[in-house]
Order: sequence, then C-alpha cells, then structure tokens
Amino acid sequence: MSESTPAFKPSLSLLDATMVVAGSMIGSGIFIVSADITRHVGSAGWLLAVWLITGLMTLMAAISYGELSSMFPKAGGQYVYLREAFNPLAAFLYGWSLFAVIQTATIAAVAVAFAKFAGYFFPALELTDVNIIFQMGSLKVYYAHLVSISLIIFLTFVSTRGIEGGKIIQTLFTSVKLLALLGLIAFGLIVAKGEVWNMNWQQAWQMVERNEGGSIVGGVVGSAILGAIAAAMVGSIFSSDAWNNITFIAGEVKNPKRNIGLALLLGTLTVTVIYVLANVMYLSVLPLHEIASAPQDRVAVSASIAVFGDVGAMVIAALIMISTFGCNNGLILAGARVYYTMANDKLFFKQTGKLNKHNVPEVGLWIQCVVACLMCLSGRYGDLLDMISFVVVMFYALTIFGIFRLRKLRPNAERPYKAFGYPIVPILYIIMAITFCLLLIIYKPNFTWPGLIIVLVGVPIYYIAIGKNKSH
Repeated sequence: MSESTPAFKPSLSLLDATMVVAGSMIGSGIFIVSADITRHVGSAGWLLAVWLITGLMTLMAAISYGELSSMFPKAGGQYVYLREAFNPLAAFLYGWSLFAVIQTATIAAVAVAFAKFAGYFFPALELTDVNIIFQMGSLKVYYAHLVSISLIIFLTFVSTRGIEGGKIIQTLFTSVKLLALLGLIAFGLIVAKGEVWNMNWQQAWQMVERNEGGSIVGGVVGSAILGAIAAAMVGSIFSSDAWNNITFIAGEVKNPKRNIGLALLLGTLTVTVIYVLANVMYLSVLPLHEIASAPQDRVAVSASIAVFGDVGAMVIAALIMISTFGCNNGLILAGARVYYTMANDKLFFKQTGKLNKHNVPEVGLWIQCVVACLMCLSGRYGDLLDMISFVVVMFYALTIFGIFRLRKLRPNAERPYKAFGYPIVPILYIIMAITFCLLLIIYKPNFTWPGLIIVLVGVPIYYIAIGKNKSH
C-alpha cells in the first residue's frame, strides 16, 4: 500500500478506548431517568435493583463481545460480527437500524439535552413559546434547536479532521465528567440525611406504582411485577447503551485484539458502579416521592439543590453540558465507521466507503450529521428512543448468539480472548435479553412494534441494494 492511500491509523490507547466506552455511555440519562423508574417500581430496593440488573446485563454483554472483538478487530464492529456469524442481511438490518434510529436519534437526544441544560445559564434556550424562532404547523424551531444542531455540526467537523481531535475531546471530557460525578456522589453521601434514607428503606421491596406527583396510586403484584421491571429498564438500558461503539472504531485502536475487550470491561464496570452509587446518593438526599416527581424528571437537579442549595441547579447543568458534549463526540466519531464498512460491502452509499486525507470516513460523518440534525428539528427523537432499548437489546442478544455459531462454524479460528464464563454468561445474557424483549412486547407494545417496523423496513432496502449490485 502506498503512503498516500488513506487507511485507518491505530492511534487509540487502552485509556483512550476505555474513555470512548465510558464517555459514550454517560450522556444525560443517569441525571433524569431515575424519576421514571421510580414511578414504575416505586421503592428504594427496586430502584437499585433495576440499575443493578441493567448493569449486570451490560457487563455480561461487554465481556462476551471481547471474544468477537479479538476475532474481528476491524472497523464496523458489531456489524462485522453479525455478518460473519450469520449473513449480510442480519448485518445490514443492524447497520440500517443504527443509521435510521439507534445512533442518529441518540445523537439528536443528547444534543437537545445539552441545549436544554444550557438554558439554566442562557434563558433564551428554554423551550418556551417566547423562544420560538420559526413555526410552521406543528413544527416549532427554538433557539435551543439551533444550539443542538450547531453542536452536532461542530463535533462532526472535528471528527472529519482526523481521529486525534476526537480522541483528545473524548478523553478530556470523559475524565472531567467521571471526576465530577464522583465528586457529586461523594458530597451527596457526606451530607446524606439519615431520616430520608431510613424513610426510603422502610418498605424497600414493596413494589408500587407512583404518579407524576410522586404519590402511590396502587400496588404492583403478580406477573405485573415483571412488566414494571421491564418498563422501568427502558430508561436504564438507554442510559447504559452505546458501550459497543468502541467496536465500530476497532481499526483505530492499538493492539485491538487485546485492548478492545479490556476497554469494554473497564468502561462498562466503571459506569455501572457510578450509576448505582449515583442512585444510592439520590436515595440518601431525596424522599422517593420527590425522586418520582422531580420537575421535568431532573432528579440530579433536585438532588444537587438538596446538597449544594440553590447553586446546585447550576452545578448539575454544567455537569450535564460537559457530559452530553463528550457523549456526543463519541457517538458521532464511531457511527460513521459502520456506514464505511457497509459501503465497502456495497450496502450503503458508495462515497461513505472512502476515507479522506485525514483517514476518516468524512461523507458518512456528514450524512449522519444531516439525519441527526433533522431529528433535532422534528422533536420525534424521544419517541424513537422509546423503541431503541428493544431494538438494541434484540441485536445484542443475536450478536452474542453469534459466539455460539462461530464456535461451531469456525472451531479453529484464532481467538486471542475467549468469552468469559462461556457458555453460562452468554446464555444467561441471551435469556435475560429475550425475557426483557418479550415483557416489553406484552406490557409496552408501543415501545416495540414501531422499532420492529423500522428494522423490517430494512429488508426491502437490502434486496434493492443487492439487485443494484447485480445489475452493475
């Protein structure tokens, strides 16, 4: 290969890769979704249990992916694993879902969260009618939308200039938000109110449903308990997702056969511990009814005000802005690598399969940018995110099942790292994932069928692409 031929450059160390994992996971979810979880399950024990179950599932999936990442240490990650374990259609449906919803809607949601919390410092960014710039029918464009879009465009531009800029932003912002989150947790636990903690744990395992005012509206018994847990986990799974983004940029990680698996373990373990501790802190400073009724679900703001007084709202707003900025950098950086690999399989726009002079897939980055910006304007990303947890977990389960298929199909393939606890841990994850998806189908069908439709729309698109390839 000549020096002038663009190619992915391995430049991410183990620390950088771990920061991509942790930074892509921690966006705005941990600061918000505990309110919704508490409304579903209603008690302290079950609130922590939902986060622990989610953390356990995330860790089991991440350590299982280590085997796949060591076998196929190349750009595209999960897309490549599905292609190799099953067929190009399974891989395409994942890549299509990533482009149509998973990556782009998450980028939009995280960017809007950045702008919303900037509203604490700049009132013009609050989503109120006085801040509408343009309105046409039900479409309303606010100043906050312009900030969201500007953030996506800026981070996309940084990513087009090479991986180094994105790496620096990721490591810096993730380090700051991890330290800030740990600081917030520590302060919260230091000023913890014994009476609040004791009151929250009086009936720790009695599951109840709460309304938006935080009041108990009824008990949850029998099979409905499983439904409540599944519905509650939609938020915690969204907050814990995107850990697999490091696999998309495998071609730019040093010693990927070792470092991707390690980064997956270290990143997901770090975030899981922080998420559980954050909820312990919430329970130590806020009564359950205040967690469930936090204004606009901003539990962290209510907790921070309880810890720091009135300045607490500003502290959290700044922390969420740092968190969402770093999170979106990781999401934007990683997504385009999947479209690059799809294009080289002749299953995506041809131009996205080329690297620019900075050795990054610039066209893919800008296409992703346009879709995410349109989602910001449409305001429909929230509806899309409700479907993401179902679709994402479905693909995780399928990918982990791929480990079993590859062990059978390619028993002699090089496996520098083997899935921890095989076959027990991967099987356990698959069972938990299928249970979660089935419970959502039964109890929250509006969270499932739209996501399934988006996945299935990819089937005719795949065959159209295949047909075009044959005709050329």
